[in-house]
Amino acid sequence: MFDHKLYYTELIVRVFAGILFFFQGYDKVFKIKLKGVINTFEDEARRDHVPHFMLSIFVYITSFVELIGGVFLIIGLCRDYTLALLSADLILVSIAFSISQAMWDTKYVFPRFALIVTLLMMPDYWSLYSADNLFHLIDKP
Repeated sequence: MFDHKLYYTELIVRVFAGILFFFQGYDKVFKIKLKGVINTFEDEARRDHVPHFMLSIFVYITSFVELIGGVFLIIGLCRDYTLALLSADLILVSIAFSISQAMWDTKYVFPRFALIVTLLMMPDYWSLYSADNLFHLIDKP
């Protein structure tokens, strides 16, 4: 009986994190648009001598990693690879914000960080309710 609580816990944390990342990416890709995100950070990037092409690449990569990674987390597909990409995304975003402003508000980044760390600490076999389990991509103990 206790095992199912672990499976539900993993499901809730994974889906919640997936929703946060998905909507962050969705806003950047479809609402604000990638050009709008680039324009938002362009003045700071220019001030910090970050070339426009690097800013553009950074915005495109992080936006699509968040959008697609969020979907993958929600359905539980390629969990470990998705968590690795989203972890790298958080590190890149943290570096970018730290370069532009040493003391920046972490209220949007820290919850995602805590959820990713929590998921990374959970064993794979807790992902009972996932596409990985459905396709037998995880090992059971």
